[in-house]
Amino acid sequence: QVQLAESGGGSVQPGGSLSLSCAASGRSFRTYSMAWFRQIPGHGREFVAAIRRYSTTKIYADSVKGRFTMSRDNTEGAVYLQMNSLQPEDTAIYYCAASDTVILSQVRAPSAYQYWGQGTQVTVSS
Repeated sequence: QVQLAESGGGSVQPGGSLSLSCAASGRSFRTYSMAWFRQIPGHGREFVAAIRRYSTTKIYADSVKGRFTMSRDNTEGAVYLQMNSLQPEDTAIYYCAASDTVILSQVRAPSAYQYWGQGTQVTVSS
C-alpha cells in the first residue's frame, strides 16, 4: 500500500509556471506506476500525465503536451509535474495517483489507479 500527498499548487497568471510534487510513503515505490489527473467541479477526473513502473517513458494528454513535464525520483519516492505556459483552462484540482496493476492500454483511465492523494488546487487567472 502507498500513501500520496501532493503539494505545490497555487495561483498564477496566464503564461506562468507552477511545479507540483507528490510524496509517496510506503514500501516499494518503484513498483508503482504513477500518474497525474485533474478535475474541475462537476466533471470527471481528466488524465494529465503518467510514468509506468520500470519505465522511463512518459505519457501525456494532448492538451498538456509540450507544456507540462512529469518526472519521478525512485530514491526519494516522489513524482513531480512541472507546468509551464499555464492557461485558464488548466485551472483544476490536481491529483497524484498510483497503481501496481495498470497496463499500458489503461494508463489514462482513473479507474485503473488504486491510490490517490488529497489533491492540490491550481488556479490560472489574470
